[in-house]
Amino acid sequence: MNLNRLYLLLITLLSSLSAFSQDTPLGAATKVPDHPRILLLKGEEQTIQKTINADPTWAKMHQAILAEADALLNAPLPERTLIGRRLLSVSRESLRRIFILSYAWRLTQRPTYLKRGEQEMLAASTFTDWNPSHFLDVAEMTLAVAIGYDWLYSGLSDQAKATIREAILKKGIEPSLDPKNTSWLKATHNWNQVCNAGMAYGALAIYEDQPDLARTIINRAITTVKLPMGDYKPTGAYQEGYGYWGYGTSFNVLLISALEKAFGQDFGLSEAPGFMKTASFMENMTGPTGTPFNYSDSGGGSELQPAMFWFANKLHDPSLLLEERRQLQQVPATKHVRNRLIPAVMLWSAGLKLDKINVPASNVWVGSGTNPVAMMRSSWSDPSAIYVGVKTGSPSVNHGHMDVGSFVMDADGVRWAMDLGMEEYNPLETNGIKLWGMTQDSERWTVFRYNNFAHNTLTINGQLQQVKGHSQITSSSAKPDFMNVTTDLTPIYSEQVVKANRGVAIVDKSYVLVRDELETLPKETTVRWTMATPATVTITGENRAELTKNGKKLTLQVQAPAKVIMKTWPTTPSRNFENPNTGITLVGFEVTLPAGSKSALTVLLLPEKAGNSGSLPVLPLAQWPK
Repeated sequence: MNLNRLYLLLITLLSSLSAFSQDTPLGAATKVPDHPRILLLKGEEQTIQKTINADPTWAKMHQAILAEADALLNAPLPERTLIGRRLLSVSRESLRRIFILSYAWRLTQRPTYLKRGEQEMLAASTFTDWNPSHFLDVAEMTLAVAIGYDWLYSGLSDQAKATIREAILKKGIEPSLDPKNTSWLKATHNWNQVCNAGMAYGALAIYEDQPDLARTIINRAITTVKLPMGDYKPTGAYQEGYGYWGYGTSFNVLLISALEKAFGQDFGLSEAPGFMKTASFMENMTGPTGTPFNYSDSGGGSELQPAMFWFANKLHDPSLLLEERRQLQQVPATKHVRNRLIPAVMLWSAGLKLDKINVPASNVWVGSGTNPVAMMRSSWSDPSAIYVGVKTGSPSVNHGHMDVGSFVMDADGVRWAMDLGMEEYNPLETNGIKLWGMTQDSERWTVFRYNNFAHNTLTINGQLQQVKGHSQITSSSAKPDFMNVTTDLTPIYSEQVVKANRGVAIVDKSYVLVRDELETLPKETTVRWTMATPATVTITGENRAELTKNGKKLTLQVQAPAKVIMKTWPTTPSRNFENPNTGITLVGFEVTLPAGSKSALTVLLLPEKAGNSGSLPVLPLAQWPK
């Protein structure tokens, strides 16, 4: 890109920034520290070393990172290989490798780590480009190379510095000035957070060589990242769910942490309404089985979340780290080093003693906003505790499914009611599925895992949920003998019923109650109630099914109406390029409701130890404790 072209793009960028804000947090007089300046300043290795020396858990994690750095010394260097339209897997592996190798060199000064880190960066620098047509790929690669360039700076040869610096500029930052690559600047989701973090890291890395450009890029990041941060308000619920919290929020924290280190402040970003509350959202998202509430495009597995350590230290609240402690103490460190951000755990742990963690004050967490959710549990310390997550909101949010009204449930160490989670994107896109449409007739909803037929919710007259509908949580209670949440699902089933409300409760800390109250239109209405489960299902009566898994048993009992047709449905999609969902069954019932009627569907989910406690009458939702 010639200088005239760069100048014109800078003018365009500056003009576009005015649409967001007149703020210019960094001015011409702004200074930055010498290298290293990103996340970990010179001499701060000593603080990490003190943490390692004082705590065996951190010592174990440190040694695992060094062992992985050793394993990387002879790995094949990265190549520019796309999977479908994405280079993202290569960018992410480069970030993992460069971050680990750079950390290992900072903490040990062993030349082998420096040399290999330099080789990794030079290999990436030889790529023709970092795939700007899918800009997440550029963002993660730029962040990777920026960390390596900054952390290894004093040991790199002048020639290597020049090559890497040029790659950060030409393959990272400059493509972000081209309007055809920058739709993410106006996004309110994870793309904005990830791409702004990546570009800001690139700018910090080469700040002294391109000060005007660097300030412009960082100012742009500070200004425009406020868009997705707006979706944390008011309570911290992240609209894209567990998996993308681990992506968008982690990169948002990387951005804030880097600003704090380089400039001594985050320019008010952490004060965005709801942002600091999102750590409580994430803590409550994992059940006692260690499985996350994986609604929307989230996988079914949990992982260590480095950003949670940043939040815990900022808020002086170690209780936020219960799940992180479990991960560190019970999950092999060989898994954690597959996390490309794992060195950040050592930076953000700040000497925190994992044996000093208390349980949170409440067993219920309710989040409002664009995609409201609620999570309840009978105990934080009992691995056999009951846990329920309930999802409302809308299918129209980024990465959304037709899962409104859906729930998950743990009891006796088993995830009985599950969410199938995300479908891998590349097989769908390769087979021509137009995956990212969000209208009612979009091809997205033909994907088995994405529509309401495959979720733990209602299907009315065989129709899809309304994409434009938005459901709210209407009330909740943390009362120990009747923890509950009630929801209004009516907008999701508009033109299908007059009214639809769902309530979910944990009763006496011993079983789960799901109650739906429906008012039908002037025509007969067929309602299908479904629950996805990995258990073996046996229908044992007209209104009962027995679920068994891992030697445990759960009874699904339909208390009302008296006459239903109990059923199971297969979970195998009609298309062979979708996940076969092996070992998963849909269990539930169908019932035909009279025209113009008001009806209640009441289902009890009874763990074996609950006995006959589910025989009590069930109150209407309007009378549930609040």
